[in-house]
Amino acid sequence: MKKYNIAVVGATGMVGRTILRILEERNFPINNLYVFSSMKSAGTSIQFKDKTYIVEELCETSFDRDIDIALFSAGGSISTKFAPIAAAKGVVVIDNSSAFRMHKEVPLVVPEVNESDIINHNGIIANPNCSTIQAVIALKPLHDNYNIKRIVYSTYQAVSGSGVKGVTDLENGLANKPHAFYPHPIANNCLPHIDVFTENGYTKEEMKMIDETKKILNNFDLKITATTVRVPVFNCHSESVNVEFYKDFKLEELKEILKNSPGIVLADEPENNIYPLASLANGRDEVFVGRIRRDESVDSGINMWIVADNIRKGAATNAVQIAESLIKLIK
Repeated sequence: MKKYNIAVVGATGMVGRTILRILEERNFPINNLYVFSSMKSAGTSIQFKDKTYIVEELCETSFDRDIDIALFSAGGSISTKFAPIAAAKGVVVIDNSSAFRMHKEVPLVVPEVNESDIINHNGIIANPNCSTIQAVIALKPLHDNYNIKRIVYSTYQAVSGSGVKGVTDLENGLANKPHAFYPHPIANNCLPHIDVFTENGYTKEEMKMIDETKKILNNFDLKITATTVRVPVFNCHSESVNVEFYKDFKLEELKEILKNSPGIVLADEPENNIYPLASLANGRDEVFVGRIRRDESVDSGINMWIVADNIRKGAATNAVQIAESLIKLIK
């Protein structure tokens, strides 16, 4: 088996460390591994398999070596500056930030949904927003079968989606200490405010879900609205998704389609109190779907509840899966 030279940018962060763990778990074929971070974390050590690696400070010459794939998870400003540098030197960048997601020439990929888009890359492949990833995995097979007309997203997003500072704010709040990161206490609260507000009254997180869903499903005529909410849960995002179709459906057939679709675990036995939970999805790579029922206010619609680990499938695992798909498609 051919092995590849891999770089992880942002290797000491929450997602970066998870990327390394998943590369190890999935036995990704690595020849040489390079780990990069900011000056603050440079010089620290990271254990990968049975070897210790020293974290290097990311700089403009970091990619002046034989690197095949670089997985970026260091924020939009770092990606904006360094991803084009890496791509210009022949590295394929898989970027976890929002910097390139809506660029026309950059594929926005969830392998279970639009893997073939990978081959259209020009050196950069974008990893979608965590909330979008878990939603489109459930939406794609339904769109293929029933043709989606409208989507209403309502999300319940864990503090780990904000990184270490969000987790710390919840920990402090639960210990009756003051908050420092969110605009209001997150403990015992729900904040309808993720990212900054835009001129149309939506937050950037809401607009990301709207725009990214259209791009991934390759349907820019879809009608989509969203409300994204931060909740006092440490990990795993939950979503209430209302979908209206052009075609009618049989509910049991629709559930069977979801059950047999890649990346999905159907957890839909309300009579036995079985439905997707954050505690069930935590540490898992699958997307859990349940509470599936007709929306009786429209001719052809459903409500469903979707839960996934936002650090794994919503970020790190999806990035590694893109890398796996990339090496499969370029063989």
